[in-house]
Amino acid sequence: ADNAEKLGVDLAAVDFAVLSHGHYDHGGGLATFLEINQTAPVYLTEAAFLPHYNGTQKYIGLDTSLGDHPRLRVVSGDLSLGDGLTLLTPNGRTRNHSLGAFGLTERVGDVFVPDDFRHEQYLLVNDGDRRILFSGCSHKGILNILSWFRPDVLVGGFHFKSLDPHSPQLRALGEAMAKYDTVFYTGHCTGEEQFAVLKEILGDRLHAIRTGSVVEI
Repeated sequence: ADNAEKLGVDLAAVDFAVLSHGHYDHGGGLATFLEINQTAPVYLTEAAFLPHYNGTQKYIGLDTSLGDHPRLRVVSGDLSLGDGLTLLTPNGRTRNHSLGAFGLTERVGDVFVPDDFRHEQYLLVNDGDRRILFSGCSHKGILNILSWFRPDVLVGGFHFKSLDPHSPQLRALGEAMAKYDTVFYTGHCTGEEQFAVLKEILGDRLHAIRTGSVVEI
């Protein structure tokens, strides 16, 4: 909210909001948004409020007191929002590529199991000529997401920050990404050193975004 004010963005005038997934670094401002904006619905998956953790000690989920807020719109599958906007929740699709859960978990009773990220969704903007996909952290795997949707532009994190930037694995991921005709705008969980390696491979098809960036696509 502070950054939006600095950028001259009126959160009270937002028509609707989309929560990419149920982690606090993406949905921790939900209560503030609902207070500032009195009308906009918020779209999130049915698994968004499950108890998500980093390991077994650190809770990284959402504020569960908001779970029954009347403006939340729970999405269980793909949903058209009109005007070329579609929410995508590909939980039934095959994941041919996996980097694991990086220690992120879901608490099921007294047991912690690896997060399967079924709480993650994506926003597709189709303007007739291009498919622009917004992803939060691409927890389901950036290569899976590319193969499922084949966007012309992808905006989102890759969740590579835990990978060794000098590893053949990271370079192989970049080379696999380069096979798609996609332009990438990324930040947050991609990692600075990892970004530099990807930049060598993807060149001018990879761009960094940071707080305050304005991108015209």
